[in-house]
Amino acid sequence: MAGAILKRERVRDYLLEMIETHPPGAPLPAERVLCQRLAVSRPTLRSAVDELVHNGMLVRQHGRGTFVAPAKITQELVSDDRAMVLPQAAGTWTSRVLEFATVPAGARVGRRLRVSPAAEVFYVARQRFVDGSPMAIEYLHVPVAVAPRLSLEDLESGCLYDRLDEHGVRVHDAIQSVEPTVTNDAESELLGVPVLSPALLFERLTNDDTGRSIEYVHSLYRGDRYRIVSRLALGPTATTSGSATADAHHPGIPPGDLSARGPVRSATVGDIQ
Repeated sequence: MAGAILKRERVRDYLLEMIETHPPGAPLPAERVLCQRLAVSRPTLRSAVDELVHNGMLVRQHGRGTFVAPAKITQELVSDDRAMVLPQAAGTWTSRVLEFATVPAGARVGRRLRVSPAAEVFYVARQRFVDGSPMAIEYLHVPVAVAPRLSLEDLESGCLYDRLDEHGVRVHDAIQSVEPTVTNDAESELLGVPVLSPALLFERLTNDDTGRSIEYVHSLYRGDRYRIVSRLALGPTATTSGSATADAHHPGIPPGDLSARGPVRSATVGDIQ
């Protein structure tokens, strides 16, 4: 039987699937309909909807309902080789697995991993600690076909990518996004912070050296303890092949200030406070 975390994840994935496949302004079905469709209670459904409203992915209109929010503006940071440098974050990291199950990928995760919705994936929820203090919660999806012998011990000891390497999987590249969010009741309890505390939401899709998608993960990091530091090359040497558009914009830098300098080279590091 699916655990409580997996149940919440199923509701969240269903709502995100609706958000990704419907245009901005599209209404969500009524609470009663969604509860029946997903076989969950109203408090469980409302918790997931509240999270997505706080994240800016849904909007509530009093007396009218809940709707898909306008699309977010995306800013990509790239280096001169189109990839970001990611040094190791500070501290000693350890893991505790909260749930480990084999489940169908479903439409949304299957689309991310480029597998059938019916394909089996390892679903993992794990708590991450730095020097013994709770720092993050990770929700991982790894196709069973990628590493059929992946075990609970693999997920609790060392780096997951090192464990995948031991299974013959060679990690090559990943696409990752970061955006602000807030914690819900369950996440706050696991992270040891008040409800609706600021947090950072990471989403990552990882590929191996053959181009196969091997991992889809979203992670929640404490906003009071974890920050992202980017080193930007702003001088003339930052210019790479190609030319910047007139309306190019880099985060934290007023639009137009660097419009003639081309892409900004950057390196990023996680910093524990």
